[in-house]
Amino acid sequence: MKAVCVLNGETVQGTVYFEQQSPNQEVVVTGEIKGLANGNHGFHVHEFGDNTNGCTSAGAHFNPLNKDHGAPEDTCRHAGDLGNVSAGCDGIAKVSIVDKGISLCGPMSIIGRTAVVHADPDDLGKGGHELSKTTGNAGARVACGVIGLAKAC
Repeated sequence: MKAVCVLNGETVQGTVYFEQQSPNQEVVVTGEIKGLANGNHGFHVHEFGDNTNGCTSAGAHFNPLNKDHGAPEDTCRHAGDLGNVSAGCDGIAKVSIVDKGISLCGPMSIIGRTAVVHADPDDLGKGGHELSKTTGNAGARVACGVIGLAKAC
């Protein structure tokens, strides 16, 4: 299965692709995001595919198992915790993530949910800030888009 997300914000834009060979395999996430400040930016899947009030209406991180926020490699993490994307001095982040916490089918499916890029780095639940265990203290939502099925080749 393949899915795509077109991210839009005031200055940040991008396209991210999700691919999964079979239901029990990891999801490969690739793409490019432009217009970011140099450095790391939290990248998450949020619970709703609703962008009627901008990125705010996408809700919280996708967290069907009711866990604390964490790093992608942690066993205790939200399903939607994809860590950080890193932009260079040119403001471009090349996305390359392999994740086992999300799926393109079944109860962990991200189809119809929203991908969000944040202004600040995700502290991966380890920052000690009051928001570390819920959002990774990743700051404002600078771009978002609904994840939808991609056209087959």
